[in-house]
Amino acid sequence: MIRLSRIRTLFLLALLTGFPDQAAAVDADKEGGLDLNKPERLEWLQDAGFGMFIHWSVDSQLGSVISHSLAGASDDYLNWYIQELPKTFKPTRWEPDEVARLAKLAGMQYVVFTTKHHNGFCWWDTETTDFKITDTPYGRGILKEYCEALRRWGLKVGFYYSPEDFCWLYRHGRPVCRRGPLLLDPDDDKEYGEFVRQQVTELFSDFGPIDVLFIDGAGAEITKKTCWELQPDCLITRGAIKTPEQYVPGVPPEGAWESCLTMGTQWAYKPTNDNYKSGTRILELLIETRAKGGALLLNVGPKPDGQLPIEQEERLREVALWHAVNGESILGTRPWVVSQEENIWFTRRKDDSAVYAFLTGMPDWPRGQRREFLLQSVQATPATRVSVLGHGGKLVEYSPDTDATPRFEQTDRGLKISVVRAQRLYNDHKWPNPVVVKLENVRPAFETPPFAETGQAKALGSGRVELQGELKTLGDAGEVSVGFEYQVYAGFAEVMYNTEWTSTETMRMPAPGKFSIEVEGLKPGTEYQVRAVVTSPKITMRGDHKRVVAK
Repeated sequence: MIRLSRIRTLFLLALLTGFPDQAAAVDADKEGGLDLNKPERLEWLQDAGFGMFIHWSVDSQLGSVISHSLAGASDDYLNWYIQELPKTFKPTRWEPDEVARLAKLAGMQYVVFTTKHHNGFCWWDTETTDFKITDTPYGRGILKEYCEALRRWGLKVGFYYSPEDFCWLYRHGRPVCRRGPLLLDPDDDKEYGEFVRQQVTELFSDFGPIDVLFIDGAGAEITKKTCWELQPDCLITRGAIKTPEQYVPGVPPEGAWESCLTMGTQWAYKPTNDNYKSGTRILELLIETRAKGGALLLNVGPKPDGQLPIEQEERLREVALWHAVNGESILGTRPWVVSQEENIWFTRRKDDSAVYAFLTGMPDWPRGQRREFLLQSVQATPATRVSVLGHGGKLVEYSPDTDATPRFEQTDRGLKISVVRAQRLYNDHKWPNPVVVKLENVRPAFETPPFAETGQAKALGSGRVELQGELKTLGDAGEVSVGFEYQVYAGFAEVMYNTEWTSTETMRMPAPGKFSIEVEGLKPGTEYQVRAVVTSPKITMRGDHKRVVAK
């Protein structure tokens, strides 16, 4: 039977022939198409800054890539996957309250769950297909309890939805693919599009207010239109704003944006042969994302029984400990005048009352030891105060003679700060993760930093590559130094593991313009990642990343 709420919704949709008057002012950004995101919802994303992504589907039983094993597969495999795999799926240890509590503890403000991935498996009792959780031994939908758990813990509710549906394609005699001329787009096919509209109508009619929607795949326009007809306050990320996947941009997009990353190399559960990022690396990526004004959507992939893999829980608890000390530097912040000075990253409070300096890359800083740092982008005022987040700045446990007071001095070269790592967070007194210094009542040392744009490199043969860039502005300097940094491109997910860059020679430039430097000795057939670098007397800035294959 069709539920009464569904009848009312379908009746309203039948009456709708367009959008409210605001539709006339719709802009298409680089993601393409319709964008009715409300400014206050985009502002919320910039404030929130940190969320959890959950990739989970029936093929978690196999530990395979989620959905994509179906693309180009044989009919025997497709039939087995769709008809047989659901018969053994019973996630009896799925506890959404536990996941919500862990997300809350880690400082996440929202969670996005894969309601349906490309394979077509639905996590609710949809009327559109029998390829769904309620037709497995588990026997019931999970989206309602998922939504209730998040709201109970004060987290915003997010849905991931793929309009592409491999099960639908297979059952309609269509090729199962994601690219090329054989791809069937729900935005272009009436029957396929109506199938998507019915599913999105269910999702946005039966589970209360949904705060965030992440659309993945062809069919984004009909998905957005249906979502915003039913819930105009929903924030749509992918499909409407920039959502870099498995990387943090060198130069961030303008406005609100969201980067989604895995802890290992796979979105869904991978029981073997995975390579997890360390907790420290995850924190560094969170800091970089926030310093560049984005939100980080950090992924987990539950096991087939519903529990999180211990490796993922461990890393989330490491993030939680760091967040307990430093959370104010992440939530409700915006970019500083520069995102970083070498290994020091920055955010600022949106009301400009404080700047946060993230001291990274120091895993061996002994507890109780004082260290000094020069901040070239920050200038003190008569009201400046400096503190280390999480610590009172008065004592070091078991070291009564140690002076833990934070200090600062304004010099001609920049603001010199002197701080002690004093708080005891681990039993062995060690701490591998970033220390955060809070700088209150400071101002930028300059208005505009220098900037060099990375151009497209040219492979010249014999391991030689010509790197190209363009100096756009010198900032307030009369002359700057420009060059490049490069590294081997390790792969789509693996690129986030490599933090080492090789520097080229540099050249001096007194005015904006194009520049190039030739690099030799690269390995033919190897792909490299490149970025331009500009250094002024006050600051070093880096451009966006480009790739080139050496010949």
